[in-house]
Amino acid sequence: MTEADANPIEQPVPGIALVAVAAAWLVPGLGHLILRRWGRAMIFFFCVGALAVTGLLLRGNVFSLHSADAFDFLGYLADLGSGMFFFIAKAVERTGPDVSRAAGDYGTRFLAAAGVINVLCVFDAYEIGCGIKN
Repeated sequence: MTEADANPIEQPVPGIALVAVAAAWLVPGLGHLILRRWGRAMIFFFCVGALAVTGLLLRGNVFSLHSADAFDFLGYLADLGSGMFFFIAKAVERTGPDVSRAAGDYGTRFLAAAGVINVLCVFDAYEIGCGIKN
């Protein structure tokens, strides 16, 4: 019996990578939680969540799919990357963004950064799920 046989958690399971990817996108850190990487799961959830909540509190712009500008579409993709925080932001942002002040502009950047960081976390969950990375 090898060491890998004794610890089934470390062996890649077919299909678990795709489940982890979907979960990691929807709820930041959930993919790592499924893969039993407790520390990473907590760190990713709180980091992405802190950026998204800070962006909301600063009344940043949450981009929509139907925009005329290519940069707005890229902003939408960045915001969408944050998973559930994007949907929460769309539901909470009823009064609209306040980008007339610097705080609103910073809020827009925080929301986009949350999405981009979560996409990187999704890639990390995929690599762990496939056994490429520990």
